[in-house]
Amino acid sequence: MMSERRVVVFSSAAELGPTLAQLVSSRAEQALSTDGSFFSLGLSGGSLVNILGKELPAVQNLDCSKWLIGFCDERLVPFNDAESTYGLYKSHLFSKINIPENAILAIDPSLPVDACAIDYAGKLSKAFSTEKIPVFDMLLLGMGPDGHTCSLFPNHPLLQEIQRTVAPIADSPKPPPQRVTMTLPVVNAARCVVFVSTGGSKAPVLKQVLEGGEGPVLPASLVTPTQGELFWLLDEPAASSLASPVERPGPGAKL
Repeated sequence: MMSERRVVVFSSAAELGPTLAQLVSSRAEQALSTDGSFFSLGLSGGSLVNILGKELPAVQNLDCSKWLIGFCDERLVPFNDAESTYGLYKSHLFSKINIPENAILAIDPSLPVDACAIDYAGKLSKAFSTEKIPVFDMLLLGMGPDGHTCSLFPNHPLLQEIQRTVAPIADSPKPPPQRVTMTLPVVNAARCVVFVSTGGSKAPVLKQVLEGGEGPVLPASLVTPTQGELFWLLDEPAASSLASPVERPGPGAKL
């Protein structure tokens, strides 16, 4: 069963934020009530850091004590580097919510990139108690103006990866060049995948990803969870080129 895609458009990124936080919170409650052990959330960098840092701590009675946090991709830089996704979340979000430090799965930036990917894949296997593909309850993804997501770039060999759960990339076309990334099998195994894309610069690539057309299939188009939900949360400028039907729920909406 392929996912049913929901494209939801908000008047602004500021209006989108509270709905995203509510969606994370509701899926956390859902996961903890059905399974009970933990709610697993995979984070991406970019604009998501500021949105989540502002909106998640504002959710009433938010309890993150049974959350497990992973990263959809990470740059191989020290945690105090401005490019470190973990470092940004530590200062913008983790310091504001009650998440146990040992529930945050971070890379070891002291390792070479190949070893770093193997080490991080091992952390996922241990946390999820599986040698197979870990199934996250929710992944939050962004998309670059070239259609990349995670650190999966157009025309890159990693798009064909089916064995590894986490892969190294040493030739990222976007700096910094060395990164580790979840592979498509992990992304598409998730129970809920949410893309957040804002700003007019994303409009042309969003049209290609969501409606198709000429040119190669872009990495973001390959995200089709096999048995999970798929959301695209957009603001009006990002959605401005779309011709297909979208949802426009308005402020304070719950998805």
